[in-house]
Amino acid sequence: MDVGILHIFQNYLGRGRDADVVRNEIRLAELAEPLGYAKLWCVEHHFTDYAACPDNLQFLSYVAGRTQRIRLATGAVIVPWNDPLRVAEKIVLLDHLSGGRAVLGLGRGLARIEYGGFGIDMGESRARFDEAARMVIEALDKGFIEGEGPYYPQARTEIRPRPLRSFRDRFYCVGMSPDSVEQAAQLGARLMIFSQQTWDSFADGPLAAYRKTYRAQHASEPPAPLTGDLMFCHEDAGRAEELAMEHMPNYFLTIIQHYEIMSEHFKDVTGYDHYATAGELFKQVGLETAAKAYCAVQTWGTPRMILEKLHARRALIGDFELNVIANFGGMPFEEAERSVRRFAREVLPEVRSW
Repeated sequence: MDVGILHIFQNYLGRGRDADVVRNEIRLAELAEPLGYAKLWCVEHHFTDYAACPDNLQFLSYVAGRTQRIRLATGAVIVPWNDPLRVAEKIVLLDHLSGGRAVLGLGRGLARIEYGGFGIDMGESRARFDEAARMVIEALDKGFIEGEGPYYPQARTEIRPRPLRSFRDRFYCVGMSPDSVEQAAQLGARLMIFSQQTWDSFADGPLAAYRKTYRAQHASEPPAPLTGDLMFCHEDAGRAEELAMEHMPNYFLTIIQHYEIMSEHFKDVTGYDHYATAGELFKQVGLETAAKAYCAVQTWGTPRMILEKLHARRALIGDFELNVIANFGGMPFEEAERSVRRFAREVLPEVRSW
């Protein structure tokens, strides 16, 4: 079972300096390989304190030069904000720079402020993603990219340097809505989710739908999903709960704010019905209840508590990959670093044996 670290570049409520955020993410990135994490992931986000890594491939290229073995993954390139030709070129170059360690993750994006900054209509996001994602993955197979539009008309153009090999066995798509889950399966991508619902409901809902479509489209068994969790590991159960229940709700509330989950605008945007429904549900149950439910499915506690939670998840959904987000919600960086080290020392050895 692979376990990776996801870097989100959050400056919680703007309380710190962006320079410190970047420095701390670099510090964690340089720890990941010697501590035994399998993959290092990085988000793409723009313009706000919520998360600010405008070019994850650039960050991963830096990390490539500082490491030897760890795989380097985009979590994710937000396809509608990027030209597909440039995505293909950049991931191929990262693969060359890293000696074949690049992993491609693609996503659609959800924040109105980010779409607005790029001057792109959110209502086009589904169509843009579906068109461009297929262009990118096929270009990495063939060594050239082409497309008939309507959003990305592209004459046949060579990808140089040429791809080292196909990305089909290292290709992920974020699937947080039913149509994104469906598209991930159709593309043959591994399903990537951020943990936010009970594991039995995930198994019976999105995961079952993904597996059904994947089998129908590809006549083969689907790969195990990747689940992305907030993680806090401490030797004392009381202290683990205290800090987790402070910083995980902090992060949850930044999600609500950044994506405007409680607003009405999703009702008027094509392709975002799922989020309009989620916003209504949060209004009904209240944010405090929603935050508690969110925290309940994250990875926190003593090493033994965490292993028990991960065993229980595996029993419900089968094999899975795990991404841990360690630096979030205003957590003191020293606590985040100790947590990453403790998790690596006392949780990773068992999990990697599964």
